[in-house]
Amino acid sequence: MKKYDVIYADPAWRYDFSKSKSRDIENQYPTMSIKEICDLPVDNMTNKNAVLYLWATAPKLIEALKVIDAWGFTYVTQGIWDKQMIGMGYWFRGQHEILIVAKKGKFSPPTSDKRISSVMVEKRSKHSKKPSFIRDLIKDWFPSADRLEMFCREGKQGWDIWGNEVEDSIDLSEYYT
Repeated sequence: MKKYDVIYADPAWRYDFSKSKSRDIENQYPTMSIKEICDLPVDNMTNKNAVLYLWATAPKLIEALKVIDAWGFTYVTQGIWDKQMIGMGYWFRGQHEILIVAKKGKFSPPTSDKRISSVMVEKRSKHSKKPSFIRDLIKDWFPSADRLEMFCREGKQGWDIWGNEVEDSIDLSEYYT
């Protein structure tokens, strides 16, 4: 059973406060409850020294921290993706997403010459699509690492993938104990 050094995940967060059916996330893709996300066998899929890059929206920050803990990681820091376009929202109309970094064991950050600003700017495109340069950066930072992208929508060379919208998705069943 393969173990991973790097996990890059964009969970299918469920939002329970939509004021109209037209704004339901489920119109875009199937979502998961926090319990379902937390119960994924990520801790069993990673080496004792590993890093997690986890996408979260502002309303899902507390849940994201629960997921990090359930998956066996400890919060380290975060970056912000400025989408350059205002989106939906009830308190604020969201223009950013949070990329949380968490680790387990001893996992070194990128070398100082490869570190970037915590504010990443790229105009958003289709619903929930993340900037592809982030995945490329992670691969560049850890070129010899075994990497898994979870909740993946399209494969990328150098990454194993898991998601319900991609072919060649890894089988998670072997990681459940």
